[in-house]
Amino acid sequence: MDCRKTGELIRRLRIQRKLTQAGLAQIMNISDKTVSKWERGLGCPDVSLLAQLSEILGIDIATLLSGQLEENKTPGGNMKNLNFYYCPSCRNIFTSSSEAAVYCCGQKLEPAKIRKAESGETLNVEKTDNEYFVSSSHEMTKEHYILFAALLTGDTIIMKRLYPEWDMQARIPCIGHGKLIWLCSEHGFFFQYI
Repeated sequence: MDCRKTGELIRRLRIQRKLTQAGLAQIMNISDKTVSKWERGLGCPDVSLLAQLSEILGIDIATLLSGQLEENKTPGGNMKNLNFYYCPSCRNIFTSSSEAAVYCCGQKLEPAKIRKAESGETLNVEKTDNEYFVSSSHEMTKEHYILFAALLTGDTIIMKRLYPEWDMQARIPCIGHGKLIWLCSEHGFFFQYI
């Protein structure tokens, strides 16, 4: 750990959160001289304070220890390249338009590998007046079901959450052609173009 880099990061994030050294010290029940010492690179936070300090500053401990925030490069803005993250413990679904550190249920999630649906794996898509009617004969049991279906176009995402023991049906507004993505609880992420 580079105390100077860590101190500079603490100072920058403290100021972003509109906290004085005395304010941060009061929240953490330490002296403002201790915060000043950190920010000048004359010492580093004690291990016992890292979790609380990282929570107050809104960063993870690894970033705090490294002393640097790595900003993501913003992609060209095409929603068809959205990253999906899935927590197998609680079945939460997260998205990001660029690389992200996503945690859920105490574990770091990796971006999903989405594969193109082969013949026999695709969903049925019927276009009606102003919407797509998406359906499947999937068994949809509590143990094995499709969690969501999402339509991604260049600038829009429409996601429909699906539930076990319901028929696999969703009505998605027709906003043009795009990529239909879904998640099967047993077989993972799939996509097809519509």
